[in-house]
Amino acid sequence: MSAMGSISKRLAPRVTELAPELTTTFVREALARAIEGVGPLPPAARAADKQLKEQDGDVERAVHEVIENHVRLAGAQGFVTNLGGLVTATVMIPANITGLALITCRMIAGIAHLRGYDLDDPRTRNAILVCLLGEDTVKTMVKRKEIPAPPMAIATAPAHDADVDKIISAIVASDLITKVAGKRLATSVARRVPVLGGVVGMGADGFSTWRVGRYADRELLPRNRR
Repeated sequence: MSAMGSISKRLAPRVTELAPELTTTFVREALARAIEGVGPLPPAARAADKQLKEQDGDVERAVHEVIENHVRLAGAQGFVTNLGGLVTATVMIPANITGLALITCRMIAGIAHLRGYDLDDPRTRNAILVCLLGEDTVKTMVKRKEIPAPPMAIATAPAHDADVDKIISAIVASDLITKVAGKRLATSVARRVPVLGGVVGMGADGFSTWRVGRYADRELLPRNRR
């Protein structure tokens, strides 16, 4: 773990140099595109509603399908962006961060929509980003008062605080770079086999997406639609 942490700390600034868009602005743009749809991916709410229809109106089953679908998407991009091993790591890691951020944000947004949250509400968007951090990180940051509250409390806050937007965006940007760039390069260094790196990347991204999806499922409790 100490070696991995060291690699993470050294790589994070380098990734920012290679991909300067990986900033707080990048985080908000990724979230917006995930919600509104980008490329072959339709808007998060539309995709979630399709799952709801396929599950005959059963919200919980639809949430499960939204998670499973995005785990597969995350695994696929994790495989592709890790095929090159160490040779292409400096190019593919920023692409991996972008792809994983889009897919995971879209998954959480779909869950939030199915549970009755307004995806245009900035409080909901902040809650989606906090879910990205994962349960353990959120608990630690709330305890240290680095973020104001868990996702559910942020989504249902009495009023929107614009200052919270900047705090959460900065934390999520740093977390994405550290987790994806640092941990995944450490895995590549350990494996040193390009194709195997793709397999490992597929499993790592799929599993991390599943964990975040389960956290969002537990955290974003149902709300009455207005």
